Amino acid sequence: MKIVLFDIDGTLIKAGGAGVRALNRAVKEMTGCPEACKAHELQGTTDKFNFELAFKSGKGRKPTKKEMDELVRRYLACLPEEVKASLKAKKYEKVKGVEKFLEKLSKTPGVMIGLGTGNLKDGAFIKLGPSGFMKYFAFGGYGCDSHHRAAVLEKAVVRAAKLAKSAIKPSEVYVIGDTHRDVEAAKECGYRPAAVLDGFGDDYLILRSNPEIMEKDFSDMKPWLLWLGLERDPKGVSRGTYICPDSPIEHAHYGRTGMDLRDIDAGIAKLREARRKVTGGK
Repeated sequence: MKIVLFDIDGTLIKAGGAGVRALNRAVKEMTGCPEACKAHELQGTTDKFNFELAFKSGKGRKPTKKEMDELVRRYLACLPEEVKASLKAKKYEKVKGVEKFLEKLSKTPGVMIGLGTGNLKDGAFIKLGPSGFMKYFAFGGYGCDSHHRAAVLEKAVVRAAKLAKSAIKPSEVYVIGDTHRDVEAAKECGYRPAAVLDGFGDDYLILRSNPEIMEKDFSDMKPWLLWLGLERDPKGVSRGTYICPDSPIEHAHYGRTGMDLRDIDAGIAKLREARRKVTGGK
């Protein structure tokens, strides 16, 4: 069994800033602040986290539970209109090659594809609506599941296991996103990370996060199928083990990022420890 989890924004589609505009409108309605999202880096995080930041920009404090519920309601009310505005302005687009890739995976035995996104579940469906991609996704993890990206991915895998009626090993989970935060969250869970470079992430930060594979988009499906083990590698290289000790590749990676495998492992260990402290060991 292989579980392939896709991020949405910058990985499946680009909604032309619809989400940011909807959140700005919702915060303005509640606090009067017109550009609450302007001062924050929202890519690769969860909606719960972003909503708190935006509300705090307008109000000077975090929202109460009642205020958060109202903010979510207003955001979801504004989002369809903003998605339509992006469509009208021809700023809504599918990431190149992803539609054929999804079609291929959906017809491959032993593969389940789901969402692993920081978007609220309802927001995710609204954003994906014009793309026609929702037919491919029977499960997912969403921004309403947790503030923490890793927990969102884990929730998606729990739902996949329930549908599959079988246990799923971390090594069977493949995560595709467009930011270094997607890569780090996947590694924190012990899943296999990949990155799309034509999204909203910073290429340098993605490189430093050390995904197993980095591709501009899905226009060339071959590298993705090799990574997933769905096609045989003509060179006989085991995917997921690109950086081998003392190899030329590792030296090149170190030269570009200043990091070796020990640095990366140490960083992931710190992330896991920080998460344990926040979640109380869960």
